Amino acid sequence: MKHLMQHQSVHVEEKPYKSTECDKVFIRNRELKRHQKIHTGEKPYKCTECNKTFMRNGTLKRHQKFHTGERSYQCTECDQAFITIGQLKQHLKFQTGEKPYKYTECGKAFITIGYLIKHQKVHTGEKPYKCTENDKAFITIGELKRHHKIHTSEKPYKCTECDKAFTRNGELKLHQKIHTGEKPYKCTECDKAFIRKKELKRHQKIHTGEKPYKCTECDKAFRRKQELKRHQKIHTGEKPYKCTECDKAFIRNGTLKRHQKIHTGEKPYECTECDKAFIRKAHLMEHQKIHTGEKPYQCTECDKAFTRNGELKLHQKIHTGEKPYKCTECDKAFIRKEELNRHQKIHTGEKPYKCTECDKAFIRKQELKRHQKIHTGEKPYKCTECDNAYVTRRDLNKHQNVHTGEKPYKCTECDKAFLTIGELKRHQKTHTGERSYQCTEYDKSFITNGELKLHQKIHTEEKPYKCTEYDQALITIGHLKQHLKFETGEKPYKCTEYDKAFITSGCLIKHQKVHTGEKPYKCTECDKAFITFGELKRHQKIQGGEKPYKCTECDKAFMRNGTLKRHQKIHTGERSYQCTECDKAFIRKRELKRHQKIHTGEKPYKCTECDKAFIRNGTLKRHQKVHTGEKPYQCTECDKAFITKSHLMEHQKIHTGEKPHPCTECEKAFIRNGQLK
Repeated sequence: MKHLMQHQSVHVEEKPYKSTECDKVFIRNRELKRHQKIHTGEKPYKCTECNKTFMRNGTLKRHQKFHTGERSYQCTECDQAFITIGQLKQHLKFQTGEKPYKYTECGKAFITIGYLIKHQKVHTGEKPYKCTENDKAFITIGELKRHHKIHTSEKPYKCTECDKAFTRNGELKLHQKIHTGEKPYKCTECDKAFIRKKELKRHQKIHTGEKPYKCTECDKAFRRKQELKRHQKIHTGEKPYKCTECDKAFIRNGTLKRHQKIHTGEKPYECTECDKAFIRKAHLMEHQKIHTGEKPYQCTECDKAFTRNGELKLHQKIHTGEKPYKCTECDKAFIRKEELNRHQKIHTGEKPYKCTECDKAFIRKQELKRHQKIHTGEKPYKCTECDNAYVTRRDLNKHQNVHTGEKPYKCTECDKAFLTIGELKRHQKTHTGERSYQCTEYDKSFITNGELKLHQKIHTEEKPYKCTEYDQALITIGHLKQHLKFETGEKPYKCTEYDKAFITSGCLIKHQKVHTGEKPYKCTECDKAFITFGELKRHQKIQGGEKPYKCTECDKAFMRNGTLKRHQKIHTGERSYQCTECDKAFIRKRELKRHQKIHTGEKPYKCTECDKAFIRNGTLKRHQKVHTGEKPYQCTECDKAFITKSHLMEHQKIHTGEKPHPCTECEKAFIRNGQLK
């Protein structure tokens, strides 16, 4: 009769036994007594094998089965056995997928009533178990106990294979599977296996594409609730984990711990192949793939493979053209967020990384590190083929392609190939005509930002690179190096076909095209082709009659700014290059050099047909036409032809009657200045 009355209390929801310490109520007196032991901390049942104590004798008996290994309840479907019948029942429901306990608010269902009660507290927000050390509260007493061990640093479960210890026995068991290699949960879609069932479930969402946790602020979705919570902190700006060494803060405690290793210099993960060490195990594993050559992530669009999945994903955006990170200041977009962050510093002018040796500052820390090697002279990357050394690995890789002849980046518009993707991108703008960088002083635009910056120095007259031997200053360090070679006569780049040598590699490459006959730059208006892009542009200005550089002293105009500057010296009378042998002076250095050959008697250009020799190569070429009989310049008025264009122009004045050189003493006029003299 007593048991019937107790059972009826369940239906009428009568709970006559109240706790004096909290607001909990119970159906039976013994349940109240058990509960009061939580408040008093009384645990009268002690284990003789270990020093653990328990509130109830039944809990002690269950615990003792861990020591004896007794598992009386065997599953008939699989080979697993359990300590209690409750655990077996739970296991069977797990196998069959039976979840009889449903919550009406959200539709979720659970294997046990305990899981349902715990879940209900998520909706009510009830967290009755409070920590006395801090303001945290928990849904279950088990969670509170686990949390207490953080304060006490208690980790009673020790691994016998390594020196790791754990707060819970379950965590130890999971850890031991790392040593045994046991991964009982296998994916049916691929050959991956996992230590825990929940890891398998998480992995299966990759195959199904399921992302049930959606962000209400943006359109992102996640496989795990924890990932969503982390993501939401990006929107709220919440960074609860603060570094005590600097002013940085982080969304996750793990990220803070990793960051703190930067301050301590701790790098516990060492590579066995080389002397490198890393803060994280993941970084070490990634690095080891360099030694093994392993690149498991293959691109399906091209034959490239990558060490990391993240690198593959970034690479795939090149094929899709996806650039999700957009600049709010200009119309540029980027594949990676860090690229956008870097770009935005161009708009803000922020350069936080300052050189202690000079007054230069940089947007990125790695740019500063590279720059500092200029001061130290450090060039750690050495070429195995020659004695060249470089500041960065990328520069070395680029250089090594010179030895192998490899040019992996090919243009789809023409048959050109390039050493770097940057060179290819620059080249492609030649085909598209894209010139994104506009000069604000003049109507010129440029393919690269670097070209624009160089051009702007013409307007500001900034010439930071000074020659210590002469009083000249140059715009770039490259110009300075070229200038020094010019002064010293150094010409390190030699042609293998001919005995010519050049100051720069670019001049040599240009010269080699004379031997190969290669003229890749073709005029779309006529059938002419040119060795360099600059020659094509000059030619196009002739075709279009374009002469943008105008002289303010006279009505002459020029195609190039350099030609205008030289012309202006006629008006100013400036002749900077003085001959030391006579009192003659010249506008250009090369005119002086040519003149000096008169004094030295040097005539390096010899005719193979006769014994004549000449100061200039151009004069030799004209002379050779005497032997060949070649007269390419034909008069349209008569049948006369001439070796040089200037001779033709002079002759045409006979037909036009033009006599531009008048005598100031009489009324006579002449075709040529020499006739006047």
